[in-house]
Amino acid sequence: MFRTLATASAVLGPRVAGKVRTMASHQLLVAPPEALLKPLSVPKRLLLGPGPSNLTPRVLAASGLQIIGHMHKEMFQVMDDIKQGIQYVFQTKNPLTLAISGSGHCALEAALINLLEPGDSFLVGANGIWGQRAVDIGERIGAHVHPMIKDPGYHYTLQEVEEGLAQHKPVLLFLTHGESSSGILQPLDGYGELCHRYNCLLLVDSVASLGGSPIYMDQQGIDILYSGAQKVLNAPPGTSPISFSDKAKNKIYSRKTKPFSFSLDIKYLANLWGCDDKPRIYHHTTPVIGLYSLREALALMAEQGLENSWRQHREVVAYLHGRLHELGLQLFVKDAALRLPTVTTVATPAGYDWRDIVNYVMDHFDIEITGGLGPSMGKVLRIGLMGCNATWENVDRVTEALREALQRCPKNKL
Repeated sequence: MFRTLATASAVLGPRVAGKVRTMASHQLLVAPPEALLKPLSVPKRLLLGPGPSNLTPRVLAASGLQIIGHMHKEMFQVMDDIKQGIQYVFQTKNPLTLAISGSGHCALEAALINLLEPGDSFLVGANGIWGQRAVDIGERIGAHVHPMIKDPGYHYTLQEVEEGLAQHKPVLLFLTHGESSSGILQPLDGYGELCHRYNCLLLVDSVASLGGSPIYMDQQGIDILYSGAQKVLNAPPGTSPISFSDKAKNKIYSRKTKPFSFSLDIKYLANLWGCDDKPRIYHHTTPVIGLYSLREALALMAEQGLENSWRQHREVVAYLHGRLHELGLQLFVKDAALRLPTVTTVATPAGYDWRDIVNYVMDHFDIEITGGLGPSMGKVLRIGLMGCNATWENVDRVTEALREALQRCPKNKL
């Protein structure tokens, strides 16, 4: 073919041949961006917000490894390691266990898109932004969504849930284990059994709680559990562990309609992750480097041990609460037993603009803390102590930064 083209150019002559060569070309209208001609510069910060958290050296090293093909047998082994790691941190034996390519939002959407069909009744614990997001997604699917609305900082009792189950007869209940926007920890014992008495599946968000607070998927009767890589696991954002019970799997595989998303269709993802005992078929290109990092993050959790991780977070957050009390600050969640150990919410001090405090701590100490989110916006400051960031030293650093911020930031500005 190349010889024929060369012969044609000789016959046509230089002028015509040149016209042929340039007929499909255009002048570039956009020059190379000057910013991209400079080295990447990233500040060094201590991330003590609600996530992401800082990476451990081992996870950081994994993210620098050379990529391999997403369908290579060595990659399948990495994925199998991840599945076993997720089964450990979730405390489940579910075969349908994998990691979604995307953040925790993608895992939530994957669960709802696969479990709900138009017209299904969906009961949602909406006591913070994550419940609000579940309501939004459910409505987009066409489900009959029934939100149980509560002010931030409050949880759902078994009696309240049973009333909702009896009234709305849902196929699915959503609860957030660790509501990071308000700092509330939702109890889970008995909720799965209650749902199953009403022929309802239980879906739980553990993005902010996994590894920091005890959760037992199988023993607590949780049908669908998901989390994120960027919190206690100290891995980069972009991969999200998820697991489905046999009851949840049966509902997915007996759907009357196709899920609205091809990318998040669990049947295809189950095959890609080797969950269906069939030869793996290409579905999408997985985030190979992100999966390296998730594998190492789960390995570190396995080495530390879940119970040791839970103890670490419990002890360090108790120290944080004491230091905050010394500063005269009030914790937003009043019941100590219901405080999320990974993300502490502090009532915004009277007379201060929360943005001044957050900005001061960032600008003068290179420490990230944040304000509220969704219904808790303006009401709280949020301090995250997750995974490798949950240390007594970091508590001292952030509370000293807060002490100075309260002294220097203007009051009565609003």
